[in-house]
Amino acid sequence: QVQLVESGGGLVQAGGSLRLSCAASGSIFSIDVMGWYRQAPGKQRELVASITSGGRTNYADSVKGRFTISRDNAKNTVYLQMNSLKPEDTAVYYCNTLLLTGRGYWGQGTQVTVSS
Repeated sequence: QVQLVESGGGLVQAGGSLRLSCAASGSIFSIDVMGWYRQAPGKQRELVASITSGGRTNYADSVKGRFTISRDNAKNTVYLQMNSLKPEDTAVYYCNTLLLTGRGYWGQGTQVTVSS
């Protein structure tokens, strides 16, 4: 079992920045990939960014150049630095982790609202 606790969401004006954090606990020795997804009202959940245990990153085209995912393996924490935020970035952001066994876990979600 893995527990994920997210923090850092909130309300920000367009062009502003936010930093999301997700701390993992539990069977953390088996974590492979950590990532962030988001879901806007009426839309499907989509991948925002992911990072492997080796540091390889992957980003959605819509956030490339604006968002940066990073990972502190010592703290079992993944971060999402979001700059130049746009109203279309408004969504509930979910932390996700994929274990080496192939099993995945989700955090409870944190709301990010970008006003125009």
